[in-house]
Amino acid sequence: MAVEELQSIIKRCQILEEQDFKEEDFGLFQLAGQRCIEEGYTDQLLEIIQNENNKVIIKNMGWNLVGPVVRCLLCKDKEDNKRKVYFLIFDLLVKLCNPKELLLGLLELIEEPSGKQISQSILLLLQPLQTVIQKLHNKAYSIGLALSTLWNQLSLLPVPYSKEQIQMDDYGLCQCCKALIEFTKPFVEEVIDNKENSLENEKLKDELLKFCFKSLKYPLLTAQFLEQSEEGGNDPFRYFASEIIGFLSAIGHPFPKMIFNHGRKKRTWNYLEFEEEEDKQLADSMASLAYLVFVQGIRIDQLPMVLSPLYLLQFNMGHIEVFLQRTEESVISKGLELLENSLLRIEDNSLLYQYLEIKSFLTVPQRKKSLAMLQLYINKLDSQGKYTLFRCLLNTSNHSGVEAFIIQNIKNQIDMSLKRTRNNKWFTGPQLISLLDLVLFLPEGAETDLLQNSDRIMASLNLLRYLVIKDNENDNQTGLWTELGNIENNFLKPLHMGLNMSKAHYEAEIKNSQEAQKSKDLCSITVGGEEIPNMPPEMQLKVLHSALFTFDLIESVLARVEELIEIKTKSTSEENIGIK
Repeated sequence: MAVEELQSIIKRCQILEEQDFKEEDFGLFQLAGQRCIEEGYTDQLLEIIQNENNKVIIKNMGWNLVGPVVRCLLCKDKEDNKRKVYFLIFDLLVKLCNPKELLLGLLELIEEPSGKQISQSILLLLQPLQTVIQKLHNKAYSIGLALSTLWNQLSLLPVPYSKEQIQMDDYGLCQCCKALIEFTKPFVEEVIDNKENSLENEKLKDELLKFCFKSLKYPLLTAQFLEQSEEGGNDPFRYFASEIIGFLSAIGHPFPKMIFNHGRKKRTWNYLEFEEEEDKQLADSMASLAYLVFVQGIRIDQLPMVLSPLYLLQFNMGHIEVFLQRTEESVISKGLELLENSLLRIEDNSLLYQYLEIKSFLTVPQRKKSLAMLQLYINKLDSQGKYTLFRCLLNTSNHSGVEAFIIQNIKNQIDMSLKRTRNNKWFTGPQLISLLDLVLFLPEGAETDLLQNSDRIMASLNLLRYLVIKDNENDNQTGLWTELGNIENNFLKPLHMGLNMSKAHYEAEIKNSQEAQKSKDLCSITVGGEEIPNMPPEMQLKVLHSALFTFDLIESVLARVEELIEIKTKSTSEENIGIK
């Protein structure tokens, strides 16, 4: 019988000194104890553990029973009465066993599960783990090992995205985040209470700092937050974020100092092992911290009120770029929110062009084709800044829709400049001509794919039509009439040729498609430079006719532009003759 075997082993060990226990004794104790649990002799096992005479034996050998007991507790099929006994056994083992052995045993148990069992295991073991660590002298190493193990396991869980997912918390991540805060608080308080800057205390600070950095990256970098007006008070991620930021301040690293020192060569904190992954780990963590403070408003009252909006924007642009480099839609949206938050603090036309010398100021607008955000960004720049940004985006965007958007903005700036009594030198005269050289041309001449570039071409023609109407040849404020010959050679004539070739190509494709429709065959067609295979003939015809309609539209605007140019030049010639 298992109980008798266990009692026999204990009886033999009771007469031995602690240092005389043999490896064989440990093995036999573990096997017998495990059999007691498996065969249901839990009451008898509890009595053995409670027996004061067995205190030394349980201290040295009892930790081997923690694993089997915990696995029984995680098994939901056990009867309630049995579970009560298991909990009593577990509590006694945590109280009596060697804390060093228990620490390793508990961490192994945390590492074992997968899927939804990860959170169940962590929620069960966090309190006992905290009790064990508080018994140990080398707190820094123990808390570092524990927090790293816990974070590694939690990072395997999916972060709930929607309000419903957060409330359901299927994988238990939200519960674990709250429990993890309660687990960490005593160690943070220990750092606060320890007024001596001992080496051990500094090491403990470093371990807590690394945990805060990791938490800012997971789950907080991707976590979604409930609206503060709704259930913000019950938002588990908002609570977790607030506590983590609070921990940073408590251990001597308030977030304002961290955000504004990140990126400088000389750091103001130590983070040991983070050196190797500094660029990636810290960049994500600091971006997450900036979002939590500036967009979510978490602990923003700690931010100095003297900081100017331009100063905050300058620092946040680096964080925004980190967000927009990611592929997750939820993370990209955070970057755009941070950008919007930073820009809204600034007056229109007040962002000096010198800010564009900062690399991220030029790269951020290209990363995400969010035109509303790009418009906000444009509005804040001064004239030279707008001009510089337009040139940069026209040279690098490679997206017809974005380029059309920029060209429309150029038209708006020219219009405002012509309406002022003093011309804006960036959107009139030689500077404007330099910009128009990037607008009024076809990238590959007559061979340009007109369908793929149709948005840009239409925007360019509309800009040219506007310039012809608004600027008279005698005034020539925009410089258009001086450059008209170049515009005709580089844009209008190649566009005519391209339209003729494109229309001929698509008309031939329509003829082929009509013949295929008669034979009821499937065939491929080329539209906008891409081959579309196996499309039913009737669908092919719709696509092809749509392309021809686009070409007709471009051709009609082109004809109107050329008509206006002819009228204007003829009118000017007649005026000049009249003057003579």
